[in-house]
Amino acid sequence: MHNVLESCETKMKKSVESLQREFATLRTGRASASLLDRIRIDYYGTETPLNQVSTISTPEARTIVIQPWDKSLLNVIEKAILKSDLDLPPNNDGKLIRLNFPPLNEERRKALVKTAKSIAEQSRVAIRNIRREAIDDLKKLEKSSEISEDEQRDGEARVQKLTDSYVEQINALSDEKEKEIMEI
Repeated sequence: MHNVLESCETKMKKSVESLQREFATLRTGRASASLLDRIRIDYYGTETPLNQVSTISTPEARTIVIQPWDKSLLNVIEKAILKSDLDLPPNNDGKLIRLNFPPLNEERRKALVKTAKSIAEQSRVAIRNIRREAIDDLKKLEKSSEISEDEQRDGEARVQKLTDSYVEQINALSDEKEKEIMEI
């Protein structure tokens, strides 16, 4: 039973971490270097994350500065940003690239909140699926007489407690992201 609970908690923790990573790449009105995490460039024939070939900083709330360690990558980086879903025009001055974030309009903010809520709901569904698997595993253990019926009920209660705890974390992250998006 201990293994089932441990496995359940590990999977739930991974679901919440995945949600945090997903939220980090969701664009708000504020500049964040994590928005560039999904951008990869061709670096001598290898798909390489942008943050492994350059210094990425946010000197102002609405600006990201990308300074490649190898100046010959400027055009490659610029093309990768243009191809990405960021929808931001890069400004290449020959030494570095600047990305300026315009303030989000109300319509775009509402669309982003809707996306964030959808991502959070997918995480809640994942948590509930993990709960179902754990309960099924406990029932199998009880059926094969490895644990008693009381232990099974106790295990199910503990799985439900874990589920409630992780769903609460997801709700808190979702509310926080919504506030961040709606901030002017």
